[in-house]
Amino acid sequence: MASRTIAIYGKGGIGKSFTTTNLSATFAMMNKRVLQLGCDPKHDSTTSLFGGISLPTVTEVFAEKNAKNEQVAISDIVFRRDIPGFPQPIYGIELGGPQVGRGCGGRGIISGFDVLEKLGIFNWDIDVILMDFLGDVVCGGFATPLARSLSEEVLLVTSNDRQSIFTANNICQANNYFKTIGGRSRLLGLIVNRDDGSGMAEKYARAAGINVLMKVPYNIEARNMDDSFDFAVRLPEIGKQFDKLATDILNSAITPCEAKGLEFIDFVRLFGDVSEELPAAASSEELFSRSAGTPSAGPESTSGVNGVGPDTGEFHDSERLHLLKCIDSLAEAEREIYTLLEIEGKSPEQIADLKNLGLKEVNDRIAGARRALRTLFFDL
Repeated sequence: MASRTIAIYGKGGIGKSFTTTNLSATFAMMNKRVLQLGCDPKHDSTTSLFGGISLPTVTEVFAEKNAKNEQVAISDIVFRRDIPGFPQPIYGIELGGPQVGRGCGGRGIISGFDVLEKLGIFNWDIDVILMDFLGDVVCGGFATPLARSLSEEVLLVTSNDRQSIFTANNICQANNYFKTIGGRSRLLGLIVNRDDGSGMAEKYARAAGINVLMKVPYNIEARNMDDSFDFAVRLPEIGKQFDKLATDILNSAITPCEAKGLEFIDFVRLFGDVSEELPAAASSEELFSRSAGTPSAGPESTSGVNGVGPDTGEFHDSERLHLLKCIDSLAEAEREIYTLLEIEGKSPEQIADLKNLGLKEVNDRIAGARRALRTLFFDL
């Protein structure tokens, strides 16, 4: 019987390894043969699982064997731990990767899977393979189980903060993309770790159409157990939730999500009002002003529009003339305000006093003028 393969993704530090390790322990306590596969260059997925031991990685072993012109064997990279009270041992592998700054982590993942497939990993007598994957790296190597359908199912781990939810959304979109080109990995849903009760992850899940499978509240005792290389599922309130999730997975009781994820603008609007104003462009004049010994131009100088280097000579003159022509094409109210700001060097507060206007109205007109100028500069 083929192994059940599950990829667990999430932002670094959000609790993927905690989730994966406790799910591995739960499956083992259900008398299932489990393999936990760490797919992160930090190679720390199985640390708690093996009582604090750092396993030799596939990357390290392959390099050593290759230097001696020897083949990698299963016993070189697959390790087991027999845990008192568990009816089955738990197996562990760490793919590993290059040291910081010395290579591509994604390439290490791809090479590691090549080694494992040659060793027949998907034909081993294992009931469940859990793949612990870093989710906030966009390199294609980390999408290997999705791109090649090596994982039947996908779990997303997040908390209620925007960055971890953003990572989950990216993985959701990636999985959907691979489905359009033949990928078969099914997204089961979201696990909310360190749940603070704010409901942001659930709000996102409703908007994106993703199942919320489990909410694990922050628990200092669970954290301490994990830090001391023990299993948080020994705590009844944590164990009960993991037991239900593992049972639902084994019984195929979870309906996979058809979610495509949210586009960026729809995503950020979940967290509050989003400014409709375009960002102001920096100019080369203001950025080179210290070295050139000239005062800073405003953020709407013409060279900022074209993105060229320091302004000199005839090019600068012609560009400035073009900007003045664009300013003349503005609506009268905006042209008047913008001329006072950029040509005469008045502040918005001074303009408000001069024109007997509110400061908000002045700033609105300035913003409107800048939006119009960005269009006019290329159209005229």
